[in-house]
Amino acid sequence: MPLATRERLPGVLQEDAFLVELVEALDTVFAPVHLVLDCLDAYFDPRLAPQDFLEWLANWVAVTLDETWSEERKRELVRRAIPLYRTRGTLNGLREQVRIYAGIDPELSDSGGVSYSSTHGGAELPGSPCPSLSVKLDVPADSHVNVERLTGIAKAAAPAHVAVKVELVAGR
Repeated sequence: MPLATRERLPGVLQEDAFLVELVEALDTVFAPVHLVLDCLDAYFDPRLAPQDFLEWLANWVAVTLDETWSEERKRELVRRAIPLYRTRGTLNGLREQVRIYAGIDPELSDSGGVSYSSTHGGAELPGSPCPSLSVKLDVPADSHVNVERLTGIAKAAAPAHVAVKVELVAGR
């Protein structure tokens, strides 16, 4: 246990009753600050951060948390935010975003395609000229997945020029 401020005073000042009371009062006031500073690194780890600090931490990594989510799901999204940004705009990135939000692996299909030709005006590109993305989610009958929220997540994770369609299929 760290020394109280009174014990750090020179011996002659420890005999002054008023000063000792003042220093002990300051110890009481600053104790919460010292506790926070002692475990400051835990505040920046989404797995350990206090729940009220998690929302602030989510803002730092530009993540919006859904109030209906469990605390574990919120912590998981904040923890994985930076790696998810690395794959943003890809099918794998979108798949992970939907998996975190809904807890279910989505079926994704896009309209795009790639081809190569060594001559100008070669073979026509496969796929549709209008980029689109379809997200199908096979949800349990008792699921409470919010389609509007899921559509917003899918649109944010997809490239801006891609039309996104989200469909929930009641299965299982």
